[in-house]
Amino acid sequence: MDAAEVTRQIAQMTQFIKQEAEEKASEIQVSAEEEFNIEKLQMVESEKQRIRREYERKEAQIESRKKIERSTKVNAARLRVLRAREECVSVAVKAAREQLAVVVGDQARYGRLLVELIAQAMGKLNEPAVQVRCRQADLVLVQQAAPQAAAKHAQAAGVAAPKVSVGSDTFLPPAAPTPGYEGESCAGGVVVASMDGRVVCSNTLDDRLSVAVDANLPLIRKELFGEA
Repeated sequence: MDAAEVTRQIAQMTQFIKQEAEEKASEIQVSAEEEFNIEKLQMVESEKQRIRREYERKEAQIESRKKIERSTKVNAARLRVLRAREECVSVAVKAAREQLAVVVGDQARYGRLLVELIAQAMGKLNEPAVQVRCRQADLVLVQQAAPQAAAKHAQAAGVAAPKVSVGSDTFLPPAAPTPGYEGESCAGGVVVASMDGRVVCSNTLDDRLSVAVDANLPLIRKELFGEA
């Protein structure tokens, strides 16, 4: 084999090796690009999911905050309505309390009412003797009503008329001097007690009004607000 043949064969081998290397390098490059694209897609998808989760989390927070705000506003509005309604009831009760002065101002009507109040208290106490307290302004009327009340109770209960002592040294508070007065006052009526003071029945107009309001509060609200 001469030198030219050797050179030709070496050139062929070199060309073959170069071609193989280029093909291998091309395969490696293609494989690397595929892996890079796959990894890039995975990273992009992972980031999309992260962004989506973050968006959903923030959306849920915003919705929760809106619900809390709505609930707070609804509760505040409900409280305002309740306060307004209670104020209306208070105004109605205040108006009724002011009407007590009209009742007391009619001496004949008030005298008959005192007979009923004292007789009712006697029936509740069922004592052979009672003491009656009243306002100083009502002393004469109560002294006149007490014997009538005792007779009325005796007839209704079928018992002897109880002895009645009308107090003239300790009185109930006077009427309120002005509308809305918040000090101690009494619109009228009586407090009847056993002689030892252990059993007491308060039949003042103030207490009777309070009892009537408590007993008829649903009806009052229905009349004022149309509640069932």
